[in-house]
Amino acid sequence: MRTIEATKITKTVRDLFLSACRMPGHDVLDAIDKAYAHETCPPAKEALRQLNLNAQIAQDTHMPYCQDTGMAVVFLETGQDVHINGDLTAAVNEGVRRAYDEGYLRKSVLDPITRKNTGDNTPAVIHCNIIAGGQLHITVAPKGFGSENMSKMTMLKPSDGLDGIKHFVIDSVKAAGGSPCPPVVLGVGIGGTFEKCALIAKKQLLRDIGSVNPDPFLADLESSLKDEINALGIGAMGFGGSNYCFAVHIATYPTHIAGLPVAVNFQCHASRHASATL
Repeated sequence: MRTIEATKITKTVRDLFLSACRMPGHDVLDAIDKAYAHETCPPAKEALRQLNLNAQIAQDTHMPYCQDTGMAVVFLETGQDVHINGDLTAAVNEGVRRAYDEGYLRKSVLDPITRKNTGDNTPAVIHCNIIAGGQLHITVAPKGFGSENMSKMTMLKPSDGLDGIKHFVIDSVKAAGGSPCPPVVLGVGIGGTFEKCALIAKKQLLRDIGSVNPDPFLADLESSLKDEINALGIGAMGFGGSNYCFAVHIATYPTHIAGLPVAVNFQCHASRHASATL
């Protein structure tokens, strides 16, 4: 049995959120560069140029890349041989609190009914999974709601099949338009139950842009959907052109014979997330 102090988890969560909010990953910057190089629509090309400039300013000033520093989503993969010395949930929330206070990040979390702000961007949305071994893997994802609000979930009929899934994804993009700050990454979850398909859709947003799905069928489906979406001509920031979607990332899970749940989770061009292993 390996012991991890809760205070170490707090510091790690704090550091990860500060890093994720201040600077997009190299996969994001590479995707913006490639989109800019191939874009022929002048307004969209200018939007992509400004995204690059914004990233440079964020890097130079250590300021947030986007004013919406999101709701704190935290994925924990906890080894079954790990003992946490302290309250794990409290430790994560304290890390969030410190990051948003010390980094002067916008605190956007409030009661859904009264709309009263909690004041420190907590509580986080925490997903915990038990794995083998003696390590704790932490991934944080500050999720802005310009993109989150465009996300869709449906319970298709099994007879809707693959065509039904494709139509739902494409229709979700058409409905979203420029609202999720494209170019976007789309996480698509297929199967499981109502909540499972939404969770696996969100987890797909943690993949690096440009990564190839290990399932050849899903890899082909991701590529064809991306091409169809970009052919719609919505473009970067909704200004037109051929760069609406950086990537479509799909995961499946076995489901009930009577069901076909599908979820589409939109992610803006910043695609913010960061990970560490303790």
